[in-house]
Amino acid sequence: MSLEMTFDDLKMKPMKDQPNHKSYGEKAKGLRFLSSLWWCPATMTLGIICLGLLVIIIMLGMQLFQVSELLKQCQANLTHQEDILEGQVLAQEQAENTSQQSQRELKEMIKTLAWKLDEKSKKEVELHQLNLDLQEALRRVKNFSGPCPQDWIWHGENCYLFSSGQFNWEKSRENCLSLDAQLLKINSTDDLDFIWQMTSHSSFPFWTGLSLRKPSSWLWEDGSPLRSRLFRLQGAFSQMYPSGTCAYLQQRNVFAENCILSAFSICQKKAHLLGAQ
Repeated sequence: MSLEMTFDDLKMKPMKDQPNHKSYGEKAKGLRFLSSLWWCPATMTLGIICLGLLVIIIMLGMQLFQVSELLKQCQANLTHQEDILEGQVLAQEQAENTSQQSQRELKEMIKTLAWKLDEKSKKEVELHQLNLDLQEALRRVKNFSGPCPQDWIWHGENCYLFSSGQFNWEKSRENCLSLDAQLLKINSTDDLDFIWQMTSHSSFPFWTGLSLRKPSSWLWEDGSPLRSRLFRLQGAFSQMYPSGTCAYLQQRNVFAENCILSAFSICQKKAHLLGAQ
């Protein structure tokens, strides 16, 4: 073959090497068809995946909603439990406060009762000692031969005898007269203090020689009037009883009452002071 080519040969040769436009179009059409067949399952796969993801998202959303509701319920239960616990704490505090208040009141009551018991014990001791002193004084008087007869108590210018029985005022007066004496007459505050001391151990009444002779006229047996500054009469001191109105002593008070009533009595007579020297 000759290396040299003519112009016509060069012109014709390329025409054989150039591609045919018709065959190229057919090839492109085939490629598009193949491409459409590949994307179809991919699209379906993506759709299925998206659908699955949507289902998963919906399920997760439902679970999240359930968890949220459960959390709300737990929060409500916790709040309720906190309210109950707070109420129990407040109730316990109130109970403790009430208990402490009751304990304080009980301690105060015990303290008061202990003080009253102590005071009562002291009074009982004092009364017991006073009774012993009185018994000792009576024993000494009984064995003492002085200005007063036996069993009589000497004080100042007078001798006193406390009766052992209860009678009405008139009978008590007669008993004193039979002993050459009269019912008690109080002349001074010193005599009154002595009588209070001698009768303080007893709660019984003792007739005196004071009686109501006429309205607003209180006289002693010897006819002398009552000195109002010595003591104050209590009771029916202005009432005139048919049997008379008389005065008696009882627990450091002087009462006016019907003379027919029964009571102990105190006889009084002058002491023989010259015979005692």
